[in-house]
Order: sequence, then structure tokens, then C-alpha cells
Amino acid sequence: MKFARENPSAVTVRHVEQGLIRVGDESITETVVLFRDTVHRDIVSGDVDRLSADDLSDLIEEGPEIIIMGAGWKPGLPPRELVFALARKGIGFEMMDTPAACRTFNILIGEARDVAAILQIE
Repeated sequence: MKFARENPSAVTVRHVEQGLIRVGDESITETVVLFRDTVHRDIVSGDVDRLSADDLSDLIEEGPEIIIMGAGWKPGLPPRELVFALARKGIGFEMMDTPAACRTFNILIGEARDVAAILQIE
């Protein structure tokens, strides 16, 4: 008998490197938002370091329990007001480098959690 782990989501990060993320068979070369079974390229615009809850209103409407932000390959701090605004809505927020965010997203989506990831490629 062979056991295979079945992934509950079609959206899984297969590869990440600076300038490129591969989600399934699709290669992505710009900032992207992954959520459940969808890939969004137009939710986040402007400077990701200055995001506000208003900038993420479309994503927030989807109802994730946590948003993971991959801030590229440099460490950084999340926008303070964004963290507070999301907490008031009951949404967790974590910021880490993009490779760590991809790994964390895959783990949480594998647990069938309602997780979203904002991933900077640069």
C-alpha cells in the first residue's frame, strides 16, 4: 500500500528564487497574492512596505484567518497600523522573508487553513 499526501489546495508554491515564484506550473515575476485556490496579481498595488488595511480591502473581504507577507529577501518590520487594523478584524499578520513566507503558506494551506500570502519577488 502506498500512501500519498493529498494537498487540499491547488495553489502551492513549487519554487522560489529572487525574481521568480513558481505556483503549480505558473511562473510569476511580480508581487502576487495567494489565497486558497486563487492567485491574484492585482490586489496589491504600490509600495508593499506602506500597505494599509484599505489597500487590502479586497483580500480582507475574502476572510483569511492569517495573512503572511513575504517581504522579499531583506528583513523588515510590518506596517504597524496595518497589523493593528487586521488584529481588530480578527486577522493575524506575520511578516518574513519571501522564501520563509512560501514555506509557511504551503504548510498552512496543507492544513486546510484560510491563509493568504502577499509575496514580493524582489
